[in-house]
Amino acid sequence: MKLRVICVGRLKEKFYTDAVNEFKKRLSRFAEVEIVELADEKAPEKLSDAELEQIKLAEGRRILAKLADGETVVALDIRGVQLSSTELAEKLKSLMLEGKSRIAFIIGGSNGLSGEVLSRADLKLSFSKMTFSHQIFRIMLMEQLYRAFKIINNEPYHK
Repeated sequence: MKLRVICVGRLKEKFYTDAVNEFKKRLSRFAEVEIVELADEKAPEKLSDAELEQIKLAEGRRILAKLADGETVVALDIRGVQLSSTELAEKLKSLMLEGKSRIAFIIGGSNGLSGEVLSRADLKLSFSKMTFSHQIFRIMLMEQLYRAFKIINNEPYHK
């Protein structure tokens, strides 16, 4: 299985990078994991709706350019379905049994994902109604993917 995490924005602090790399190392027992970082659009605090949409479109085009044909796309979106850790494990297992061995998880920029990216997604997934920084969220995603594979393989993981 190949997992790709496509992120708008870069990790700047070493402790975030260390945490992501630790989970990437742990996940390597179960899947090949690639992190793809894309540049975010610079934007002032106050944007018109049209300017906001232009930013999301530009970031969205960069995301879509990185997706491969046949890749299952999971967009992380606050309006998506919320799954428990066990349900996420079941979903990943189901995808594997269907022969879908390439999955891309999309983490958008601070302004969210474009409609084009959301339309391309096979699943829209939300971890919470709360908003998280992309740095923290990347760690959360990596930890949940690791937890899911531990569940799939009937291996213990702290609760």
